Amino acid sequence: MSDVDRFASIPNNVDLHSDKRLQRALESWQPGYLEWWREMGPAMAQDKDAYLRTAISVDTDGWAHFDYVKMPEYRWGIFLADPTPDRKIHFGDHVGKPVFNEVPGEYRNILRRMIVTQADTEPASVEQQRKLAFTAPSLLDMRNLFQVNVEEGRHLWAMVYLLHAHFGKDGREEADELLRRRSGDPDKPRILGAFNQPCNDWVSFFAFTMFTDRDGKYQLASLAESGFDPLARTCRFMLTEEAHHLSVGETGIMRIVRRTGELMKQHPGVDVRTLGAVDLPTLQRVINFWYSYSLDLFGGEISSNAADFFASSLKGRYQEERRAEHTALDQMKIVPVVDGGRLTNKEVPLRNALNEVLRDDYVEDCERALRRWNHELEKIGVEARLTLPSRRFHRHQGEYSRHAFDSQGELITAEQFEANRAKWLPSEADMEFLRSIMVPVHQVGKIANWLSAPVRGVNGQAFDFEFVRLG
Repeated sequence: MSDVDRFASIPNNVDLHSDKRLQRALESWQPGYLEWWREMGPAMAQDKDAYLRTAISVDTDGWAHFDYVKMPEYRWGIFLADPTPDRKIHFGDHVGKPVFNEVPGEYRNILRRMIVTQADTEPASVEQQRKLAFTAPSLLDMRNLFQVNVEEGRHLWAMVYLLHAHFGKDGREEADELLRRRSGDPDKPRILGAFNQPCNDWVSFFAFTMFTDRDGKYQLASLAESGFDPLARTCRFMLTEEAHHLSVGETGIMRIVRRTGELMKQHPGVDVRTLGAVDLPTLQRVINFWYSYSLDLFGGEISSNAADFFASSLKGRYQEERRAEHTALDQMKIVPVVDGGRLTNKEVPLRNALNEVLRDDYVEDCERALRRWNHELEKIGVEARLTLPSRRFHRHQGEYSRHAFDSQGELITAEQFEANRAKWLPSEADMEFLRSIMVPVHQVGKIANWLSAPVRGVNGQAFDFEFVRLG
């Protein structure tokens, strides 16, 4: 078990004090990070005490400490899961060889690109969500927002450590750029499209943490298989923290579904919007928006980059170790593509279709959550059901981005898509309505009208615990 130096200026379990050059480099990056946090971190309550968990260990039990913390004083740190003794590479062209502890020269550029792309998502989501505290529907929800935000900040630290420790001057420059890009900035946007979309209401926040953070789970899990051991160990611990983010999203939508379903049952035939609640068609459109943008994050359905990442043993499949075969050679996958104006199945070498393999796992996970939400509607006695749109719908990356599809995945014209856009995706009127019901509820034990209270709080605390001290 590696020891965590909890009292260093940068808490860590990588023996940072023994590498003075690296320590100085990271300490010189730290003021820029704190300046970015003050400018782009959560607004309104930066000076308030929030009941947050802080990583103090990488053990599976007792790894987090809960207490009141002012967010600028949060102890961001660098934590890698403990190494596996004699770990061997278990996929790609290097199967059976010892893992890489240093960056292989021939893979330097693609590995740096993978790390930078993952790193860029972490501050982006903080920027997207920075004003949500003003309209938090409860103190617990505010606390959960802050928890997600500070851990995204720590995940940025995790990737910046890898850049500084393993990529020299190039890595330091990339780390600086991560603090210069801004979500939605027309001149210096974040790298991936989903992280430049506005997330200004809590329905969108729950959809983001459900769908977009869930993409993060699968990206981190595939990187946790990496033959570059520092990256694998970093992502393994990040997944420990990421689980809470996904729960916030999945249970958040469940709480909207429960409240809306109850109102529909109590007031049959009444538009629940008039009752200050989120109607299911609007919720469906928000789901369609964030789910489709999140599907883009996996990359193209047919990708030479995916093949290269796997061949170089840098990025595996989800739960690669559980698979029967680890080279992905001499295998094919059927991928629907548009050819001659119609959908047709194309046989693609499996390595080139690995983005789609990872997307398959993601879709299955999202469908599981969808079944839970619909089961809740069924229990309440409401006939309406939520759905996931086709993975071809509203795509901006990959094979389907050059064509228009309806929500069922049928090929249509661009004109037909635009004519139906307001049926499938949130309109400005929808967003204006959602903003109108985002009335803050910041009293202990109280909650907004448009969602139900959670079944439980965090760390064994009841819902009426003072999760944020607003004073």
